[in-house]
Amino acid sequence: MLVKDYMTKHPIMIAPEALASKAQHIMIENKIRHLPVVTDGKRLVGLVTRNRLSVPPSDLPSLNVWEISRILSKLRVKDVMVKQADLITITQDSVVEDAAAIMVENKVGCLPVVDSDGIVIGIISEVDLLAELSVLLGGGVPGIRVTIRVPDQVGEFAKVTTAIASRGWGIYSSGGVPAPKAPGYWDMVVKVRNVSADEIAAVLSQIEGQEIRDIRVI
Repeated sequence: MLVKDYMTKHPIMIAPEALASKAQHIMIENKIRHLPVVTDGKRLVGLVTRNRLSVPPSDLPSLNVWEISRILSKLRVKDVMVKQADLITITQDSVVEDAAAIMVENKVGCLPVVDSDGIVIGIISEVDLLAELSVLLGGGVPGIRVTIRVPDQVGEFAKVTTAIASRGWGIYSSGGVPAPKAPGYWDMVVKVRNVSADEIAAVLSQIEGQEIRDIRVI
């Protein structure tokens, strides 16, 4: 899974000389939280976010609504944007797990996607990654969702998929993560359709060394 397949292509952008109030209006109107700031030719020079457009809470007691409006009316995007030198970007051929790791490590909500010349070709956000996680786990699709704790050994995932396939059932989605607070084990999540919870529990509970941690109808 590559960034180019999940990023927002041709994102809305804004010029550094534009009023900050215009950026705020664009974000509200389009229900977005990030705007790449570009010069001619879509070359990235910064990023403006909803948070950057907020007046610090410590300043609010000393300001009335008219003063806040006056301040915002004079601000330019270049005055509030994250400067290019402080921006973290990513390329379209990067893998999505690297994008997620970068966001988590740096506590940022998005990454502008640029080409080798620094031209903006997209943007990938935490919302894009969460949407893909939902798809990966079969979110929104009816079925039986099962979490099985398996030993961290070769062939353990295959035992689950083989047991399901042997009954003619199809796996709609699957995934696995290291089990929290259980070294040496993984939690495997599968979603199976056209089967009852009792049927699949009866089959998977027979696999030696594995434990059904959760099973539910979604």
